[in-house]
Amino acid sequence: MRIISILAFAAIVAGCAKSESPPVADTGMAMQPADAPPAAMSLTDVTGRWNIRVMGETSDSTLTTYVLDATADTSTWTFTFPNGKPIPMRIVNVGGDSIVTNAGPFASQLRRGVQVRTHIVWRMQDGKLNGRTTARYATSGADSVAQLRSEGTRAQ
Repeated sequence: MRIISILAFAAIVAGCAKSESPPVADTGMAMQPADAPPAAMSLTDVTGRWNIRVMGETSDSTLTTYVLDATADTSTWTFTFPNGKPIPMRIVNVGGDSIVTNAGPFASQLRRGVQVRTHIVWRMQDGKLNGRTTARYATSGADSVAQLRSEGTRAQ
């Protein structure tokens, strides 16, 4: 009986022992670096004149166009619709890969006779200035906010 007890105890100890994994073979492949974060964006990166076209959030059809005059000074950005007067933009934030602007109220080019305010987050991608716009119209109802996107190329 004593031998059975010793064997049972040895089996329990062996079952509870940690097993070691064999070492992983070196395949010669280096670890892939994580994707680099987008480059930081500054006002000097976008200084100049940009031809901007505005589209619906999910469409490539141009709804309107304007010229954006961006400067290294946060107080002098403007945009101008064809045959219009310059509209001032306010730089809200410059940080990371984005520049954030607000404008308005001004006369909407998409909804005649309606005033609009815009909030745009600009980013550089492949040499183009891309914007995501939230337009807030001075109307009541479900259609008082629109999401738009913009694409700008440097004027030559």
